[in-house]
Amino acid sequence: MPAYRQIQAHIQDLIAGPDYSPGDRIPSERMLADQLGRNRMTVRKAIEGLITIGLLERNGTSGTRIPAPRVTRPIDAFASQGIRRIIQAGGGTAGNKLLHFEQARASAKIAGRLKLAEGADIVVFRRLWTANGTPVCIETSHLPLELVPDLAAQDLMAGESLYSLLHNRFGIGAMRGEREIGVANCSEMEARLLDLAQGTACLSLQLSVTDETGRPIEFMRSVNHPKLVIFKTAQTEMPRTSIS
Repeated sequence: MPAYRQIQAHIQDLIAGPDYSPGDRIPSERMLADQLGRNRMTVRKAIEGLITIGLLERNGTSGTRIPAPRVTRPIDAFASQGIRRIIQAGGGTAGNKLLHFEQARASAKIAGRLKLAEGADIVVFRRLWTANGTPVCIETSHLPLELVPDLAAQDLMAGESLYSLLHNRFGIGAMRGEREIGVANCSEMEARLLDLAQGTACLSLQLSVTDETGRPIEFMRSVNHPKLVIFKTAQTEMPRTSIS
C-alpha cells in the first residue's frame, strides 16, 4: 500500500475514534509527520485526498478539521421555525451566546422595515448560534419596544426561543416571514466569531416578520457560515409539458 494511503487509513481511524468529534482539528502536518516517521509532503498528499472526498476540511487559518454537520435552513418555512428548531430538526444540538442587547432608536432603514417613525424606540440584540458547538451563524434582531416593553437580556439567555417567548409572554403568534437571501463579505467581527478569514463571502439572510394582521414584529439579519449552512426550498411539482 502506498505511504500516503497508509497515512489516510491512520487519520480515518483517528477521527472515527472516541477522542474526536465533528468540528475538531486534527494534528498538524508536522505533528503527523513526526508521529508516523513520514515526509511532510506525503502527509500533505494524504490530507488533501481526504479533503477532496469530504472527510476533512481546511477552514481559514485554524488548521484542518473534521467537517461539522451542515445546517439546512428552509427558506419557505414559517418564521416561527427559528434557527434553534432548524438545528434540532437536523439532529444537532443548538447553542447560542448573547453578544449584544440594548434599547435604541430606529435608524431610517430599520424604521422602514418595522413601519415605525425614524427614531422610534426599538430593542436590538445579537446572538451567535452554534450547532454541536460549532459556530454557524450570527443573528441580529430588531423589535419595536412597544411590543416587548419588558424584554430583558436575561430572557434571551434562559434557553427559550425568541418566537416561543413572543407567543407565551407577549401574546404574539401566527408569525410569517419575508426573506431576502444574498451574499456579503463578512466583517472582522463576523469572521472572528465564525472562525473564517476576514472578507470571506458569507450567506446573508434578511427576515421581516409580521403577525397575522400584517403588523411588523421583527427585522432580523443573519450572517451564515458559507460551508456549514445551506438554504433549501420545498420540493415543487414541475408542470407537465407536451412534446410534439
